[in-house]
Amino acid sequence: MLNRTADGVARATPEPLARRVRGMSDKGLAWLFISPTILLLLAINIFPLIWAIQLSFTNYRANRPNELVKNVGLSNYQRILNDPDIWIAMQTTAHFVFWTIVLQTLIGFSLAYLIDRKFRGHAFWTTIILVPMMLSPAVVGNFWRFLYQPQIGLFAYAVSFVTGIPPTQIEMLSNVSLAPWSIIIVDTWMWTPYVMLICLAGLRSIPEYIYEAAEVDRASNWRQFWSITLPMALPFIMLAVLFRGIENFKMFDMVNLLTGGGPGSTTEVASITLKRQAFESWRTGYSSAFAIILFVAVFGLANIYVKALNKVKQR
Repeated sequence: MLNRTADGVARATPEPLARRVRGMSDKGLAWLFISPTILLLLAINIFPLIWAIQLSFTNYRANRPNELVKNVGLSNYQRILNDPDIWIAMQTTAHFVFWTIVLQTLIGFSLAYLIDRKFRGHAFWTTIILVPMMLSPAVVGNFWRFLYQPQIGLFAYAVSFVTGIPPTQIEMLSNVSLAPWSIIIVDTWMWTPYVMLICLAGLRSIPEYIYEAAEVDRASNWRQFWSITLPMALPFIMLAVLFRGIENFKMFDMVNLLTGGGPGSTTEVASITLKRQAFESWRTGYSSAFAIILFVAVFGLANIYVKALNKVKQR
């Protein structure tokens, strides 16, 4: 069946084109096959970026498409950098990024280290741990919103059982002090398995003969961990931190589903501020400038971090 199809395609191919294809190198054929995908990705990613850069220098509003568009120069960028609300949103974002990365890295690496021991049933427990990562953020957000309910939520009753505080007083999503931590808990629960997988790959890549040589030298388990396991798994840990840092800097869906940026603006991260400026205030040019600033910040920090990662890998 496949041979007949191939013969049919070959007969239908014009002879000049067939001669060109036969004369191409393997590298040329590879570029021939991947070029449509590359062009599609460029069209999807590069065009919106260029358009956003162009809009960031204007006073364009998406809800007034027929209004005269004026070039305002760098005034959008100046207003953003001098806006105290923007800096508060950036501080809130940094708080989320820091604590989610710390918790996910510590818990993820600990789980990976335990699973790498290959105890009985480790494959089953690995599958169970990976379940949260496989769920949709919308499902996770609604599920935890139900758990956080002070009247019927299981989370309030569990905390009440441990602390003795009445469940009706445990309002995770409406309390100014607890609302940020409620989102951190959910994001840690959902994405720790992702960090665990990357760390587990790093632990499984360490050759066994290194541990055998350490045992011959009578190195203790604690010494093996600090001298072999942690240094050799460090590039994978840093890679997990890089991926989660970029994703958490763009955190939107979980915050929007759980608190919507509230109570007040306690959990209003940069992505929520960007959404409100773009689709509630309809300041399209202003929000485009804010998006470009966020892009440059993430790109610059990631570039510095990758250089540090490469130095660690070269040791």
